[in-house]
Amino acid sequence: MVSMLSSVMAFVGSLVLFLLLSSFHGVCEANEDKVNEFFQSGHTNNWAVLVDTSRFWFNYRHVANVLSIYRSVKRLGIPDSHIILMVADDMACNARNPHPGTVFNNANQHINVYGDDVEVDYRGYEVTVENFVRVLTGRLPPSTPRSKRLLSDERSNILVYMTGHGGDGFLKFQDSEEISNVELADAFEQMWQKRRYHEIFFMIDTCQAESMYQKFYSPNILAVASSHVGEDSLSHHVDPAIGVYVIDRYTYYALEFLEQVTPTSKKTLGQFLRVCPQKQCISRVGVRTDLFKRDTEKVLLTDFFGSVRNVELLSDIVDLEKIIPEQKNVSSRSHVTDGPKPQERLTYVNQFPV
Repeated sequence: MVSMLSSVMAFVGSLVLFLLLSSFHGVCEANEDKVNEFFQSGHTNNWAVLVDTSRFWFNYRHVANVLSIYRSVKRLGIPDSHIILMVADDMACNARNPHPGTVFNNANQHINVYGDDVEVDYRGYEVTVENFVRVLTGRLPPSTPRSKRLLSDERSNILVYMTGHGGDGFLKFQDSEEISNVELADAFEQMWQKRRYHEIFFMIDTCQAESMYQKFYSPNILAVASSHVGEDSLSHHVDPAIGVYVIDRYTYYALEFLEQVTPTSKKTLGQFLRVCPQKQCISRVGVRTDLFKRDTEKVLLTDFFGSVRNVELLSDIVDLEKIIPEQKNVSSRSHVTDGPKPQERLTYVNQFPV
């Protein structure tokens, strides 16, 4: 009887141990899955380069386009220190604006996309092809402030949004010059060679927009355009109070999708690329994915429109003795004895973007 009871107790103990180990193994696997999901994107920081290339009051919608995207990326977590905003004309303070200090992207005027905290980095005649290419490639004069620099690295995901007037293979800058699709492709290649990005999401809203990404040849670039070659990219609606079109069709529906996205959202780039079908945009939206390695249906939209700061744990040991000088003449009561104190050498700390 005693031996039978012992056998039963041993069996119960083994069963409990088995269940505990299975539970622990399941928790470890769940945690490992979360860690893998956290690092699967491969990037550690996010940047945005938002460019409006047109000017004059009747191009009000292009300013509204770029400011709307600017508002969205800020809402999803990208700080101004990681956003380069280029706006060619100041619609908010234009003499024709019936509501000074505002820019609206809808006729109801319930969202002022200019807001109270817009930080424009390049304004007016600073918005040139040369400055744009220099920002991308990092070839700026030493006197350029940090706020006007794209301080990205090989682990940076970059959103590049452009809007304005374009044609087959070119995009106009302020009606005085233009950038070709070959020049833009070469700028991205320079960025890749200089290890200035991990992945790029190129988004453009202009006529014949598809032509601007046809010459891309650098890896890890995903591109979307509001119209095919030979098609116009159309405006959405007019605000009678302002007297001009206030937003373009593709950007309007893209923003309608982005308004449903939160920093913790699981919406993917694949879903975003299907925004604005032809029945809504009139033009056909173009997408290029052959240079992009990951499956867009599995890539989170916040990988480009948000700001996820991934952290890597390193096993390297830091020798603090080489950094902090050894303190001498310290008594057991942590009281420093009298005597001349060693003179410290003070230097300016290198400032990094927040």
